[in-house]
Amino acid sequence: MATKLMVNSFPNRAAIIARGREVVQIEADALARLGEILDDSFVAACEAILHTSRRVVVTGMGKSGHIARKIAATLAATGTPATFVHPAEAAHGDLGMVVKGDTLIVISNSGNTSELRPILLYGRRLGVPVIGIASRPESLVMKHADIRLTLPAMREACAANIAPTTSTTLQLALGDALAMAVMDMRGITSESLRDLHPGGTISLRLTPVRDLMHGAERLPLVASGASMPDAIFLMSSGGFGMVGVTDEAGQLLGVITDGDLRRHFDELFTAQAAAIMTPSPKTIPVDMPAEEALLFLNENKITAAFVMERRATTSPDKPVGIVHIHDFVRFGLS
Repeated sequence: MATKLMVNSFPNRAAIIARGREVVQIEADALARLGEILDDSFVAACEAILHTSRRVVVTGMGKSGHIARKIAATLAATGTPATFVHPAEAAHGDLGMVVKGDTLIVISNSGNTSELRPILLYGRRLGVPVIGIASRPESLVMKHADIRLTLPAMREACAANIAPTTSTTLQLALGDALAMAVMDMRGITSESLRDLHPGGTISLRLTPVRDLMHGAERLPLVASGASMPDAIFLMSSGGFGMVGVTDEAGQLLGVITDGDLRRHFDELFTAQAAAIMTPSPKTIPVDMPAEEALLFLNENKITAAFVMERRATTSPDKPVGIVHIHDFVRFGLS
């Protein structure tokens, strides 16, 4: 029979929130301290990772092992080949996963985790660079490391100072700092990241608008001298809630939206498109990432925009497509 949860045995709501805030503040203070103490050892670690000819191998035991897995994944996702090796498995045959040309990152809060000794000694025998991450400078890990990244000695957020909390937050942040700094050193671009993330939301966020927009065959465009009935017909049939107005060279002069129709209701049967349009409309460059384009539409409180391709300075920019806010939703970005 399942044990009934005794709600009244727990602290009151205010105490629970206070404890949560206390934990967050403890870890935030620790992160601030970590940022303060980064020095040339951090630079050396970044350079060692950057110049690794094969892979970065990250290892750690227990909770540090979980962080090591995440650091390896983050490095791989940002342009640095990396993998995780479990230290206990390494001692039972997986040491062969570390070879010359690798760089070894060894993570341990205390620095004295016994399961790390075999892989540390093996790395030293191979002559691969060893980056140690620990809170005790005189520990096993740090004695065998070529580059030592010492974590600030901070109390765990656990009341008993036992459960890995503050320490793993520090390890994770330091791993992110290494990965981001090396990514910048490599000159990784948004396009490069998209190539590394061909599936899922990340790829979609980085997809250029040209891959989402409706092309030239769907452009709702009229000449500046077009009659308003013609413009309204195209606006209604186009499905974008607006029509663009162009000059003889095809340059976009303005747009006509529902708001323009309401403001000029008395002129709709006599005026030409140029007289009703809103000039100098907001447009989107063809290479803008989808996430930025969606933010642009929302910030400007518009539902659609023409997509423009940059041309030579002697040639006017012309609309090459149009994108509606519903297009982003349809592709899974909202």
